[in-house]
Amino acid sequence: MGPVTAAEDLHWVRPEGGRGTGVLVLAGSSGRLDIGRAQALGDAGATALALRWFGGVGQPAVPCEVPLETFVHALDLLAPECDRLAVLGLSYGAEAALLTAVRDPRIRAVVALAPSDVAWEGYCADDADPPRSKWTWRGDPVPFVPLDRSWVPADDLPAFAPHYQRSRDVAGPSIVEAATIPVEEIQADLVLVAGGDDQVWPSVAAARAIEARRARRGLETVVIEDARAGHPVVLPGEPAPDPSRRYRVGGDAGAPQRVGERAWPAICGVLRLRPTGS
Repeated sequence: MGPVTAAEDLHWVRPEGGRGTGVLVLAGSSGRLDIGRAQALGDAGATALALRWFGGVGQPAVPCEVPLETFVHALDLLAPECDRLAVLGLSYGAEAALLTAVRDPRIRAVVALAPSDVAWEGYCADDADPPRSKWTWRGDPVPFVPLDRSWVPADDLPAFAPHYQRSRDVAGPSIVEAATIPVEEIQADLVLVAGGDDQVWPSVAAARAIEARRARRGLETVVIEDARAGHPVVLPGEPAPDPSRRYRVGGDAGAPQRVGERAWPAICGVLRLRPTGS
């Protein structure tokens, strides 16, 4: 039996009539319940379940060694209320969505916003501590790319994308390959959304790597890119998040909403929803 999620770490949106596609909604490093995103999906006809996956009751305090069973258990809750299961995640949540879809064949669609093609080291408060995976499965750490601890940001408002790229380079091909998410094992429909000015991590490069890896197995992947967008994505009908950050996210004015609107028809298509708000 996997981790049991407390009721306060879940938020349900149930449309009239119910059934249809059930979407598990995962936030990124904010650790929040993505209530607005779940509501936007619910307004389009989904049964949406937003999940807080760290920092909640009985959960890891930070995104480190988070059991992927957390997401499987949430899907267990969602399954009886819908006809088809899907996962939508942003950033760390996209990483979780892809890793879970590799392991849970019930998932028929994945939407990964600002995705990663590899699993990364989990949060570490003290550089003296050994690196640990962000994820576990059946009690074992998922292979990961460690973050280069010699990296120093250029200014007080850092862009972390160079840190992630340098960490890959320092880790070397064998570690990166071991940590690469085996997306070719995902039989679900897959939509990736990425911004070319993503300053958090190189999500366009990740999306293209995922697409290429799946193509070698004859699997189709829908990739939505916006060269001037950054890391955030705002779907139609979803309230914009607080723009103030302690790090750079990239993108020009209006980019989160623009890339969200551009991706919305593909997202609705893969989730079999009504394309409202577009």
